[in-house]
Amino acid sequence: MKKNILYIDSSKTDETRVAIEYHGLKKEKKVESPFHTSQQVLPLLESLIEETNMTLKDITEIKVHTGPGSFTGLRVGAAIGNILGWLLYISVNGKKTPLTKLNYGEDKWG
Repeated sequence: MKKNILYIDSSKTDETRVAIEYHGLKKEKKVESPFHTSQQVLPLLESLIEETNMTLKDITEIKVHTGPGSFTGLRVGAAIGNILGWLLYISVNGKKTPLTKLNYGEDKWG
């Protein structure tokens, strides 16, 4: 099975990076600003998904930067990584998610 790894680093207060490793390549996006860059994780992810012609379901693993760094930024990255891992049933930082399956129907991320 091909590994498609999502990387989230929202540890800095003035820079946020999101990357996807797929087909042996790594594509990265970042935003730099003095104001709350961790709010840009999802827009960066959406942009990468579109550019790589993938869907979220193609992601097989998530790696979230765990520190050191901005407390709030680290929480944002961890929350996004964990909820995506839970919804997609994939591991986050090497830990498997529970096998609870809820059906919310199809949406644009599917």
